[in-house]
Amino acid sequence: MRTDNPPVIHLKDYNPSAYLIDDVSLDFELSPKATKVSSQLKMRPNPASDEKDAELVLDGEMIKLKSVKLDGSVLKAESDYAVKDETLTIFKLPQKAFTLEINTVCNPEANKALSGLYRSSGNYCTQCEAEGFRRITYYLDRPDVMAVFTVRVEGSLEDNPVLLSNGNLIEHGEGKSAGTHYTLWHDPHPKPAYLFALVGGDLAVVKDSFTTASGKQVELGIYVEHGKEDRCDWAMDSLKRSMKWDEERFGREYDLDIFNIVAVSDFNMGAMENKGLNIFNDKLVLARPDTATDNDYMAIESVIAHEYFHNWTGNRITCRDWFQLCLKEGLTVYRDQEFSSDERNRAVQRIMDVRRLKAVQFPEDGGPLSHPVRPSSYIEINNFYTSTVYQKGAELCRMIETIVGFKGFRKGMDLYFKRHDGEAATVEDFIASMADANKADLSQFSTWYNQSGTPELVCKYTFNEDKKTGTLNVEQITAPTQDQSKKVPLHIPLRLGFVAAGGRDKAPKLLSGERIKDSVIHITEASQSFEFKSVAARNVPSLLRDFSAPVNLRIDYTEKELIFLAQNDTNLFNRWQAAQTLLTHSLLHMIDRIRDGKSPGGNARLARLIGKTVLNEEIDPAYRAAFLSLPTEADLVRALGKNIDPTANGRAKKALAKSIGKTLRDGLIEVYETHQGRGAYSPDALSEGKRSLRASCLMFLTATEMAEEYERANIHYNTARNMTAAVAALQSLNGHRSAERDIVFQDFHDKWLDDHLVIDKWFGLQAMCPLPSTLKTVRSLLRHEKFNIENPNKVRAVLAAFAGANPTQFNRTDGKGYELMAKQILRIDRFNPQIAARLIGAFRSWQKLEPIRQNLMREQLKSISEETKLSKDSFEIVQKILG
Repeated sequence: MRTDNPPVIHLKDYNPSAYLIDDVSLDFELSPKATKVSSQLKMRPNPASDEKDAELVLDGEMIKLKSVKLDGSVLKAESDYAVKDETLTIFKLPQKAFTLEINTVCNPEANKALSGLYRSSGNYCTQCEAEGFRRITYYLDRPDVMAVFTVRVEGSLEDNPVLLSNGNLIEHGEGKSAGTHYTLWHDPHPKPAYLFALVGGDLAVVKDSFTTASGKQVELGIYVEHGKEDRCDWAMDSLKRSMKWDEERFGREYDLDIFNIVAVSDFNMGAMENKGLNIFNDKLVLARPDTATDNDYMAIESVIAHEYFHNWTGNRITCRDWFQLCLKEGLTVYRDQEFSSDERNRAVQRIMDVRRLKAVQFPEDGGPLSHPVRPSSYIEINNFYTSTVYQKGAELCRMIETIVGFKGFRKGMDLYFKRHDGEAATVEDFIASMADANKADLSQFSTWYNQSGTPELVCKYTFNEDKKTGTLNVEQITAPTQDQSKKVPLHIPLRLGFVAAGGRDKAPKLLSGERIKDSVIHITEASQSFEFKSVAARNVPSLLRDFSAPVNLRIDYTEKELIFLAQNDTNLFNRWQAAQTLLTHSLLHMIDRIRDGKSPGGNARLARLIGKTVLNEEIDPAYRAAFLSLPTEADLVRALGKNIDPTANGRAKKALAKSIGKTLRDGLIEVYETHQGRGAYSPDALSEGKRSLRASCLMFLTATEMAEEYERANIHYNTARNMTAAVAALQSLNGHRSAERDIVFQDFHDKWLDDHLVIDKWFGLQAMCPLPSTLKTVRSLLRHEKFNIENPNKVRAVLAAFAGANPTQFNRTDGKGYELMAKQILRIDRFNPQIAARLIGAFRSWQKLEPIRQNLMREQLKSISEETKLSKDSFEIVQKILG
């Protein structure tokens, strides 16, 4: 076990920096093992700081200091400054503006943590968020210190013909040494160090341009490995649509002459919004119909938009401190979700977003890793790039829009930009802008940012025949969480309606005569009652429409009422949710039977109900595909609460899928054949929806375990004309012992062995296979010639897929799945703590399991915690999980 406890950083201890940096000049001489970095920092005391005559403490780690100058004078070690493992302290400074010059050397080749300046496939690249810049040079590496950067990059003309940095290119030419060249970049917009970026290497570029609303021409470039240029079209198209959408929706125009994207194959995250130079995990840039699935295309569209939108919500306005991370991430996720909703089917996008939220964030909020959207403390900030900060943070922005209205939200955003452009802001600044622009009271709502846990709305609806009124009693309950024992009532916007016979929608009207704006009532107390007039006995309340708040809804609908809503609710999200609730009830019944030693049985009646939507050609195909989806493992765990047996859950889902497939077989075959899509591949929403529906049909047909359906999947694979179709066949066969599975998986492997992105799909599917042999398979994958433990994408494809998407085999009753993961986590922790800490999250729900698995998982958690050289990243996560 670690003998030291890493320090805890608290929000309440925030103080402004004692010094500010106005201007930064950086000079890089690139070398694989010894890159020289010269920095010139124009600094001054911060008038907002209470610290006077303070020493200057600069952040720095994994770098070698060569020299320090203050206003041109060379400083001496010990008497003028002191160097420790993570700091450089300058003792005596003038209390006026001064210039500091620092020369350092770093080793990009040895940087396997992929934080700071490192090498990927022979190219130089950077990742500085959250605290990577200190691995490049000594600096005030905090987001509230914003400076104008000018960067000179010099490197070998042969090895690094491309040299990029933030801002606009203002000069280029021959370097100081023979065979070298340089580029000079200037970013006129002040930014914190975490937004710094540099790329050097031998890369191809795809160029285009965009004309802004004001008529300015912006040069666009996407840099990729040579030979991958033909996979950039969709990313470029997504970028241009994002730029136009942000102008139209939020009035935000791009502010530089150049916007570059670079795709790299070694990256801890999805992408990074560095000002004018976004660096991307290449799986979120590269796409061609034969190499990328529809899900890849949608992810690229979404993440390209997300990083571009950061130009205003994250770059032009950044966070005062890392506790305000949700201010840029939650808001920008909300913006990219809105973009995707406008580009695609809004109802289906909402279903996808909520399904993801419930599958990842709800378990996070309901377990030992629970934390508020704005945390109050942390040991390692990299551990708070979480679904709570991102997805729940986005839901908070969506609730504000629900409260102030669509136009009101735009007014609030305009005021936010007007007040805080060029500043490092706080959650309070954002809330104040929304409140002031709309003359709204958001004081109670702001508690959402500081209170962890998922609220539960317990609702009871009663109808009064004599008065023709309906009464809705609502109680909000937020259970204590590990980090907070006391909870207070929140402001929860609850959108609702009444569904009348025949599917007619009735707007809610309060008996008091008070107007209900946009069909939203506001829950602000622990317990409230609402009385509605002009309702009929057969009107069924449809609550939490479009998932208007991130809460668990509990209302005792009868089965008849749920069936009615699943067939008739005009709100498509709630119609889908009613079907999901029925499917969950059926699965819970089957799980009880399995754990009682009985056969799970089936549910033909429910299958026919699902079929009324799925087989209806008048309904959008993407929505029908979403309707034909079973509840997630997280849904079942949330419904069961404790004493979870993942094996029983898996058997129940398999049995229900088989029942649906057999009951609807003829109809599913007809839909499958109708949507063959004989034309050229197109990633548009309608075409994607048809392919998704066809793949869903194939999945449930294969679930019948009929030889004819295995053969259908085999033919589907062999006639596939795009990657979406090929992967659909692999997915449909993946959980089945059949010769067809073995044949198509081997063929896919042999065909795509040398494509590092496509072979990751094969790795992931193998790791997610629910068959008992998967543990052995995963062990062999870790020895595979194309597996690289130092590449985060490979780790995610095998280990994260096994632990996060294979509940039956990760949770084996012999504990071997836990043991494998613990060993690999400790192995990775030695060189990439960020990735290791994220993998530990797979153990977070150990206390919800049945006793045997609980004990086995706890043993492995303890084995991780007992590692003497455990990183502070992993230390923080494992200690929280163990409680």
